[in-house]
Amino acid sequence: MSNTRFNPDERMARKAGIAAFVGTTIEWYDFYIYGTASALVFGPLFFSNADPAVATLLSFATFAVGFLTRPVGGVVFGHLGDRIGRKQALIITLMLMGVTTFGVGLLPTYASIGALAPIGLIFLRLLQGLAVGGEWGGAVLIATEHTTKDRGYLFGAFAQQGSPAGRILATLAFLAVTSLLPEEALLEWAWRIPFLFSAVLVIVGLVIRLRLEESPEMEKLKKSQATAKVPVLELFRSNSREVTLGVFSILCVFVVVYARDTFALSWATKDLGFTRDSFLSIILVASVLQFFVQPFGALLTTKFEVRKLVTLLLAIEIPALAGMFMLIATGNYWLAMLGAVVATVPDVMFYSVMAGMLAQAFPTRVRYTGISVAYGLSGALCGMTPLILQWLLDSSGTVVLPVIFGVVTTFISLMASRALLKRTFGKDADAPTTPDHGQREVTPVG
Repeated sequence: MSNTRFNPDERMARKAGIAAFVGTTIEWYDFYIYGTASALVFGPLFFSNADPAVATLLSFATFAVGFLTRPVGGVVFGHLGDRIGRKQALIITLMLMGVTTFGVGLLPTYASIGALAPIGLIFLRLLQGLAVGGEWGGAVLIATEHTTKDRGYLFGAFAQQGSPAGRILATLAFLAVTSLLPEEALLEWAWRIPFLFSAVLVIVGLVIRLRLEESPEMEKLKKSQATAKVPVLELFRSNSREVTLGVFSILCVFVVVYARDTFALSWATKDLGFTRDSFLSIILVASVLQFFVQPFGALLTTKFEVRKLVTLLLAIEIPALAGMFMLIATGNYWLAMLGAVVATVPDVMFYSVMAGMLAQAFPTRVRYTGISVAYGLSGALCGMTPLILQWLLDSSGTVVLPVIFGVVTTFISLMASRALLKRTFGKDADAPTTPDHGQREVTPVG
């Protein structure tokens, strides 16, 4: 079989990569400003009747509920993406994310409407999770399916770059309002600015996505009327093992990010003597580093065997993550910065590989649903990371238990990633299985 999928036009491939990057940047900006706000202001704004420690836990709980609807979003938008097209599904997810984020910026607080305020916050957060559950998978596919199979890891990294870019924008937005305005203004009205600003970004993203062409692989399926009738049923009938391994292979991605950017932000500013601005600057430096270092993970797949590369990166991440917690616990700004930077490098290089790793695991007919459901289920499991880490810290009075939690989840990711790549790497997910062995045809990948 040929390495080239459908002789794709190089110009459109690059355009698809840029569209994936811009779209995921906007989606992740929206998602990260919620995480930052939950650590800094949502407690006193929406749970002001509770004890401050309880208010922090409740704020993190609203952060966590957004992950519960990610698998649902994966099924809903995966169905649309596998039946109707990647482009149409991505336009809907972007609009849904934009409307809900803007809505958070307009939401009255507890002081204005009482218990209806946190209820409204939770409802909008659930819709956010629904949108992200369908966004990521479509963005990865719109990039990877416009290029050749041997460049799938590289073009999948375009979508992954949206995560650090969105986090940089989100951190800068909150740094601006926390550093330029007094505490009273932040809690009264300024916290709304990052949420309302998302409307501008969404308009830009929509213009770019509306000009994008459908992926060649999806067009071929539609022309041959070979799309899956009920993608999620076909997925679990034929690829349930890939879904399970995919879920556990990416646990560490969520744990590392939300341990550093949400839990540690709250812990450092409330218990360790860091100011909001100082720890937000640590997150900003780690995010800028991620933006520039992350693509090297995908580039290394062109030089080294992917399974060995993933094993090395996650093996390094285990002590790096433990070290990050310990260095932040010192209360020293520069040691905390060092810990965040060291833990960021191997994790984000794995993150850039992850998109291609999951995309190659599923056949085209159910690929959108497959990678979205795997990503969504993993996020649902780990979305409670800040809540769990805060509870472990509060109940034990020591950072040791949060460290153990992070190390164990990273080790699980390491073992699951090795198993998934052993099963799928170098194999054509669209090739018919043989009657005797049920193994896929092998095609070169790079």
